[in-house]
Amino acid sequence: MIDPVISESSKNTQHPLEVGTILLIDKPAGWTSFDVVNKIRGSIKHHLGLKKIKVGHSGTLDPMATGLLLLGTGKCTRDLASLQELGKCYEGTITLGATTPTYDAESEPDELFPFQHITREALDAALTLFQGEQMQIPPIFSAIKVGGQPLYKKARKGEVFEPEARRITLYSLEILRFELPEIDFKVHCSKGTYIRSLAFDLGKSLHSGAYLSRLVRTRIGDYQLTEAVSPEKFIESLIAG
Repeated sequence: MIDPVISESSKNTQHPLEVGTILLIDKPAGWTSFDVVNKIRGSIKHHLGLKKIKVGHSGTLDPMATGLLLLGTGKCTRDLASLQELGKCYEGTITLGATTPTYDAESEPDELFPFQHITREALDAALTLFQGEQMQIPPIFSAIKVGGQPLYKKARKGEVFEPEARRITLYSLEILRFELPEIDFKVHCSKGTYIRSLAFDLGKSLHSGAYLSRLVRTRIGDYQLTEAVSPEKFIESLIAG
C-alpha cells in the first residue's frame, strides 16, 4: 500500500483508497456492517489526513455473523449496487429443537420442540424442498424497510405482521455435519436470501423448530473470504504503508 503520510510535494496526489478501491474485510462477530464501514472510513480519514472520503458496503451481514464484507471507497462506491447482485456462499450451524424471535442466536429461545425423531434420511429428504428458485419470507427482525422504517423497529414495538415473500434461489445446499441437535451446512444462494429464514423453515419442514446459531459468509461472486483481512489488519497495513 502507498505510504499514507501526505508530504508537501504530494498534497495533490490522491491515494488509491481516495480514488477508489474494493476492500475485502473479514467482519468480526458482534460488529454491524455499518460498524465496519465507520471504522474503516475513520481510519482512512485519520491516517491519510482527509476531511472526507466515500466508503460503503455491498450488502449487510447480521451482527452475529462473521465473514466476507465487500467495501468500496471513492469512485468504487458506484460499483456496490452491482456487487449486491452477486451470489453468496455461507457456512454455518443450525440448532434444531427450538425457535427464537430473531431466527438466530441473537435472542433467547421462545419455544421448544422435539428433535429426536429427525434422522439423516429425513433431513436429506427435507433438503430437496429447498433447492432451486422459491419464495422466502424474511424474518420480521430484519433491515428491510416498509414505509421507510426497518422491519426490526416495527418488531421491537410489538407490531404483528408478516413480511412480503421474496423470490430467491438456492443453487446448492449441503450438510457437513449431522450431530443432533446441531447440523453444519454450506449453501450457495442468490442475493436477498436470509439464511435465518432458511433455518426456521427447515425446522418446520422437519416437524420441529430450528434457529441459526453460527454463520460465516465465505464468498461473494468470485471474491473469497480467504483473501479478506480483519479491520485491525487493514488498519495496521494502512499505518505501515
